[in-house]
Amino acid sequence: MSRRRGRASRRAAAPAGRDRYFDTLRAVALVRVVAYHTFGWAWAGMVFPSMGIMFGLAGTLMAKSLERPALKVVRGRLRRLLPPFWFWGFFVVLAMLVHDWMPGWQIVYWVVPLGDPPGNAWGEQAWEILWYLRTYLWFVLLSPLLLRVFRLAPVPVLLLSLAPILVLNFLWSGPDNRFGSALWDLSTYLFCWLAGFAHRDGVLQRLKPFAVVVLSLAAIGYGGWYAFSHQADFGTYDLDENPLAQAFWSAGTVLLLFWAKAWFRVDFAWLTRFRRLDRVVAVFNARAVTIYLWHEIALVLAVPLIDQFWNVPAFEKYLPLDSQWFMFGIGWILIGMFVVACGWVEDVAARKKPRLLP
Repeated sequence: MSRRRGRASRRAAAPAGRDRYFDTLRAVALVRVVAYHTFGWAWAGMVFPSMGIMFGLAGTLMAKSLERPALKVVRGRLRRLLPPFWFWGFFVVLAMLVHDWMPGWQIVYWVVPLGDPPGNAWGEQAWEILWYLRTYLWFVLLSPLLLRVFRLAPVPVLLLSLAPILVLNFLWSGPDNRFGSALWDLSTYLFCWLAGFAHRDGVLQRLKPFAVVVLSLAAIGYGGWYAFSHQADFGTYDLDENPLAQAFWSAGTVLLLFWAKAWFRVDFAWLTRFRRLDRVVAVFNARAVTIYLWHEIALVLAVPLIDQFWNVPAFEKYLPLDSQWFMFGIGWILIGMFVVACGWVEDVAARKKPRLLP
């Protein structure tokens, strides 16, 4: 009995370096992204603004990493990000070339995505998600400077980080090119990235609860009001179509989630009692880039696969083949296959021994 307890305690303590609260947020964010791209729910971003949360989590990790020399940290981030992107991009680019796509010099963005990589309409569902990697890459490159500026006056800089999206929305829309697109996305999620800095530096823990709650709810309220009051302009209240609403809604949500963790010292240690769930969360975090990159391809492949199911009488009779939920399930099965088949690239990029499952 004592040996069993000892093994259980060692198993629970093994991932002590991981923050299960943040790991859970990242896993839920990925599930929400896949659900949004399956069902197209306009309200999904308001329930859980995945991209803002993911940028906030990345900002926290970046601030922690920058305790080491900045150049080494940036190189390490690029090394972890680019090989999985190149591996995935090889198949996407090859498929588009087969479908009559001929790139120009802009193909360099498929090497380093500092701008939106080009593509044709046939592959759009696969490559349209790359805006996140492009924005993440820019934040990584800018983080040594951003962190230095942030630490000069943390709270004022954090609040002023919403100013760029207000300028773009009301005063100057920026250039109509790749740089302009990057500028909009950087401005939309700048607060979230800096909120990650604030959490890492202990700034949020020192803020008064009343002020945090009021500011967070005010930002969420303004974002929600702007989204619903401008439906005619964007054709929907979907935050993904409205950068200003997205910026404020994400800012308020991320501020609340990160402040609550710091103030209440939430760590989700209870997750270790549910071994399978804890394992799923761990896999999601170890294969986050793979899941994000390949999930749209999985959803695309789910459609012709389900079409073949209609040719099997038993499947047609007993399976809900015309249900979006069924496609969601098949999509996750295919995502799991991609994780096993392609996730090892993340291990190689991190200079770890390649594994089918981490």
